[in-house]
Amino acid sequence: MPTYEYRCKECATTFEVRRAMSESSAPAACPDGHEDTVKLLSMVALSRGGDGAAAPAGGGGCCGGACGCG
Repeated sequence: MPTYEYRCKECATTFEVRRAMSESSAPAACPDGHEDTVKLLSMVALSRGGDGAAAPAGGGGCCGGACGCG
């Protein structure tokens, strides 16, 4: 079962909820009972091969890094 990360807009607490993918868009109350929360985008690190080396990151910045904005 996937874990989704949320942030409470009222108390700024970040928390996780394990739920089925079919319930991923359902609202989640924070541990303090506040209802105004937002689901965060979680990043997943992937590796290639069996050596444990991380896959190279692509691009950079908002437009691939070539414009000098980052």
